[in-house]
Amino acid sequence: MHQDAETTITAYYEALREGESLSSFFAEAPDSIKIGLSERLVGYADIAAGLSEQTATTDDWTVESHDLSVSVDGNLAWFSDRVSMAWTDTQTDSDYEFDTRWTGTLQRRENGDEWQFVTLHVSAPTAELQNPEDDLFSWDG
Repeated sequence: MHQDAETTITAYYEALREGESLSSFFAEAPDSIKIGLSERLVGYADIAAGLSEQTATTDDWTVESHDLSVSVDGNLAWFSDRVSMAWTDTQTDSDYEFDTRWTGTLQRRENGDEWQFVTLHVSAPTAELQNPEDDLFSWDG
């Protein structure tokens, strides 16, 4: 794996683009969590199964990072990013495209030179909230 958290995150993006296995990026723990656009996976076994299914049924991934921010404190790291994503569902021959928001937590493994996700959350704003002026909680009047 990778020796710093940011490199791990960007390597995950690249593995997604290339259709490679993604489960090794996650901690093999029963409380690891991955929340995607349409699923909530809890525990390494469910995450690995979900990612395997995703890899088997999708193709032609585009993953473009726009605002990656990573903070590290000891053996923990957290990040946020805005990511443009697109892919083809090979079962339905349907194309999808989303502007997404990513947040997550990584932990440095006991060997000290490998970072893995313990949480990963990917979301997309609804069409009604795509623009800053549509902010539901704006305090500017």
